Amino acid sequence: MTVNDPVTADAPGTGDARRAGVARPSPPRRPSPPRRRRGATAGGAAVWLLAPGGLLTLTVIVVPFVVALVMSLLDLDQYTFRQWLSAPFVGAGNYVEAVGRTSLPHAIWVSGSAAVIATLLALPLGVVAALTTHLPFRGRSLIRSLYLIPYVLPAFVVGTIWRIILQPDGVANQGLATLGIAGGLWLNGPKSYLALIVVQAWSGWPLVYLLALAGLQGIDDSLHEAAALDGAQWGAKLRHVILPLLRPPVALAAIISLLHMVNSFTLPFVLFGVPSPHDVEVLPVLTYVESFQNLRFGLSAAMAVISLALILVPLLVYLRTVRLDAPEAAA
Repeated sequence: MTVNDPVTADAPGTGDARRAGVARPSPPRRPSPPRRRRGATAGGAAVWLLAPGGLLTLTVIVVPFVVALVMSLLDLDQYTFRQWLSAPFVGAGNYVEAVGRTSLPHAIWVSGSAAVIATLLALPLGVVAALTTHLPFRGRSLIRSLYLIPYVLPAFVVGTIWRIILQPDGVANQGLATLGIAGGLWLNGPKSYLALIVVQAWSGWPLVYLLALAGLQGIDDSLHEAAALDGAQWGAKLRHVILPLLRPPVALAAIISLLHMVNSFTLPFVLFGVPSPHDVEVLPVLTYVESFQNLRFGLSAAMAVISLALILVPLLVYLRTVRLDAPEAAA
């Protein structure tokens, strides 16, 4: 008698079915648990990480801009400020008045031209300062610290110091008198425009210095070694290797300096007082005068919106330039 193995023996009828070519039915599979999508989890974590910054941006930037935009469409002054939501709606009337009946175009010209000239003066100063402190030498840390003094000082302190220097009997006129040059009035009259440019350039060049120095430290040493092996002199290496690689950080420094100088309020406010002389009546100070002295809140809000639109122009130009340069940098 043969005993069938319970493991290897075929069940009744299965041998016949196998020999007949009929497939044996497979046992039903247990459903697998749903897998978590890693992309969705990472996206949710990214949203939560961005939430604090987004909330801060919404509170500090978006909400005040919307309020200013609403105020610029209302005839809001000292009489209607307490019920400002029920103030008369004037639409674009404040913008028309700001452009045609105030000194806003002159203020835009003063702010923009002074910022452009001061930035052009600050760029070579910052780049030269970065080149002089890039290589190590004794006392380099001290020199770097001294270069940062104009940048770390508050604008109120800078304006106060320069206001003392530019007095009729101040250090500036005394120094020019020793050279046989007549100084004159620097805080009033046509020379006040030159004083504004000089002070803005003096306080703004350390930012160019910092970004240019960071760019110099980011240049690979192999490029310097290759230039030395090719026999390039210092001037040729500066012109063909260093300055082209410094173009992105210097361009960023120029845009930031330009935006900061156009939107600067504290420095001209302290330097020239309020109301400012006509030659240095910059846009932020004019907006302040219309709001807190003339109490034309709707008109000043329209000036602030126009100022924001003007500031966005160079920023968008820079972002467009960086976007166009991205494929070349990747290549």
